[in-house]
Amino acid sequence: MSGSDADDLTQDAFLGGKVQLWQPRRGYRAGVDPVLLAACIPAQAGQSVLELGCGVGAAILCLGARVPGLSLTGVEREPAMAALARRNSEALEVVTADLTDLPMPLRAQQFDHVLANPPYFDRGASRASDDPLREAAHAEETPLRAWVKAAGKRLKPKGMAHFIHRAERLPDLLAALPQDLGSVEVLPIASRAGRTAERVILRARKNGGGAFLLHPPLVMHSGTSHPADDKKDYRDQVKAVLQSGAALEF
Repeated sequence: MSGSDADDLTQDAFLGGKVQLWQPRRGYRAGVDPVLLAACIPAQAGQSVLELGCGVGAAILCLGARVPGLSLTGVEREPAMAALARRNSEALEVVTADLTDLPMPLRAQQFDHVLANPPYFDRGASRASDDPLREAAHAEETPLRAWVKAAGKRLKPKGMAHFIHRAERLPDLLAALPQDLGSVEVLPIASRAGRTAERVILRARKNGGGAFLLHPPLVMHSGTSHPADDKKDYRDQVKAVLQSGAALEF
């Protein structure tokens, strides 16, 4: 690793050190959301998993650390981020491509699980970042409907799609679901008890026919306000997910 690489990158521990990720020192950096997304996927050894917009691989590699024996594929259109994802794990096959224009070999495949953490912000109603990689990760240049459509097309029959997004975009996520994605479940995520949800995780099954389920919210922190000593006050269930790689069942 050159001196310039060391200046531009950090290697960060996830799941209590089970996953080590090289990622940019500045700009977009993986946080809690991809770890929560990975934790909710009920994958089993021998299954295949695709992540759309995998970035440096945080979500899919956290899933791989929890469930050994998965076949892992990531799609990332930003070459610099795709290169870091490859560096972070030889077990992850990374395809550098736009999800709206996937290469033919990938379009010929179907997966047991598809996951995505689409960009959260509509730049028609928010301010752009000065950092190109952060902007690419956060700004919705590709419509949310295209993310959902791509996920549905890559699923095997009875395969499952999983998305994490801002709670205010839940109506858009639901409206984007094609007719063959059913058995929809939604897990709201709130920072503290009594507060409105800030995130949602949505799960849908290819050719699923089950009733819509809205689960009780996952509450991230104990107490009603941030502690004065600035310590992380995650609830025990959340600690188990973030620090030990436990599953998030709903």
